[in-house]
Amino acid sequence: MQDPHGALALMRAEGPVRQVVTPRGLTVWLVTRYADVRALLSDPRVAKDAKRAQEMITRNVTATGPVDVTAQGLNAHMLNSDPPDHTRLRKLVNKAFTSGVVSRLRPRVEQITDELLDAMSGEVDLMKALAFPLPITVISELLGVELEDRDQFGAWSNLLLSQGDSAAISEAVGAMANFLVQLIERKRENPTDDLMSALVHASEEGDRLSPEELIAMVFLLLVAGYETTVNLIGNSVLALLRHPDQLKALRADLSLLPNMVEEVLRYDGSINIATLRFTKEPIEVSGVEIPAGEFLFLSLLSANRDAERFPDPEAFDITRQTNGHVAFGHGIHYCVGAPLARLEAEIAIGKLLDRFDGIELLGETGSLRFRESLLVHGVESLPVRLS
Repeated sequence: MQDPHGALALMRAEGPVRQVVTPRGLTVWLVTRYADVRALLSDPRVAKDAKRAQEMITRNVTATGPVDVTAQGLNAHMLNSDPPDHTRLRKLVNKAFTSGVVSRLRPRVEQITDELLDAMSGEVDLMKALAFPLPITVISELLGVELEDRDQFGAWSNLLLSQGDSAAISEAVGAMANFLVQLIERKRENPTDDLMSALVHASEEGDRLSPEELIAMVFLLLVAGYETTVNLIGNSVLALLRHPDQLKALRADLSLLPNMVEEVLRYDGSINIATLRFTKEPIEVSGVEIPAGEFLFLSLLSANRDAERFPDPEAFDITRQTNGHVAFGHGIHYCVGAPLARLEAEIAIGKLLDRFDGIELLGETGSLRFRESLLVHGVESLPVRLS
């Protein structure tokens, strides 16, 4: 799969609101301009109810349509719910991901990063050596997932977000659901000092997560906490290597790290299409009326390169003021793990540059393959030479 930015730029110019058919046969309305995307992300006329969405999918897709994860209980999480369910679910996990709580994780994230860098030299694939293992280790430790289970979970996650074989994805969904059920039972019987145990016993004003909600919540936190940061780290390194002047400026002033991360989120974020939404009533978008009961694909990647919002959007500038980018979404579904993703990316890139004076991209940049996914955006591998 190739970099989607060229096609998205053409859509913004020639048809910012259009119907497209996904690889699995689902007809959706693709929206690509910043103002439209941001508005729809918080529009009360747009819904995310997972059960209703699955019913609509079942009626309208071809025989090779999406895998039904609802049957496994994995879809009943806050990202696929509307108020008041969303409000209740989010309230139960918000406290675990505040900036203050996340900042206390810094020493452990730094330690994990140092250990990964210690094992790196010469020619390496930075995705396998750093971008994948750092976030899966951090989120697994937060949730109490055992070391021996992490590689397997990473493989399931990668398959689930792909456009690959439906049978293989269905098998991964079932295996992941069974894994989470067993993990939750272990934490129920033997709670430890981790987020998983806290979720199992979570209570807010007498409220608790149902068994299905708990499975779905852990699934969401594992996948979202892992995938978003994997691609943020990889895309950060790639952007810097493709723009040597920006890499030089960052090396000269590491205080630019937080702003560099924000510019990567705008310029080449981890998420292409926001998770599936549908219209509850007719909505006019840029002069086009989208009927009720239609699916929406909101392109965060495209919105963040809209010249109407960000001057000279194709330029990568780590000193740019990036306020307002939608890489983590907008509105009530804004990514709860955003502070953790930012922390891990800052530490990973900062320590990588501090450890190695030379980082050279191997091969032609045009030969890099992007992952086969409509949701996540990142390269499959990132081969470099370190010195």
